[in-house]
Amino acid sequence: MDGLDLLKKDWNKEDNKYPKLTYDEIYKMILKKSSSIVKWIFIISLLEFIFWFGIGFLLKGTSFSGKMEALDLDAILIPISIISYIVIFYFFYLFYKNYRNISSTDSAKVLMENILKTRRTVRYYVIFNLISIVFGAVLGTYYAINHDPEMIDKLQQASADGNQVAVYAIFIVTIILVLTFTIGVLILFYWLIYGLLLRRLNHNYKELKKLED
Repeated sequence: MDGLDLLKKDWNKEDNKYPKLTYDEIYKMILKKSSSIVKWIFIISLLEFIFWFGIGFLLKGTSFSGKMEALDLDAILIPISIISYIVIFYFFYLFYKNYRNISSTDSAKVLMENILKTRRTVRYYVIFNLISIVFGAVLGTYYAINHDPEMIDKLQQASADGNQVAVYAIFIVTIILVLTFTIGVLILFYWLIYGLLLRRLNHNYKELKKLED
């Protein structure tokens, strides 16, 4: 039970020692809490972007980076990267806009609407990130099979030995397992971080509904 719940509980007692909270006072408390939550959603999304950007920067000059460059994927990776950055920065804009809208809200009804908008934005952001990972894995697998000299040699050798199907199966199963693990870790992260914030935001939404009833 948080501070607001304790105050409301004491507020409802006939013999309580605390000053009674007015509608506006409770609303302002919920507004402050909601604004803080949405601000943290914005900050965490920025930190997440910096983290992944940092990982990509650290991979520069490594053997993995060399293999990617050898595949000559610039023609497709550059447009995809540009589109991804545009979408991600658009989400940053939406998070910041949601924060500003909630911070300047002057009615419970509008605050409830802004909370719902924020929840939808976070869901779309998470879905976009997960779909991007799946799309990247599928695209990487396709190009590895068709353009990676080392992979092509292995497949040709397997074909000559009559083991092509087995090699394909092992490669695809490995990709699926790695992808499943990666998505599982990300879902856990999103559930722990964004999920916690959204649950608190949803709690505030329910409190606002009680005020309006």
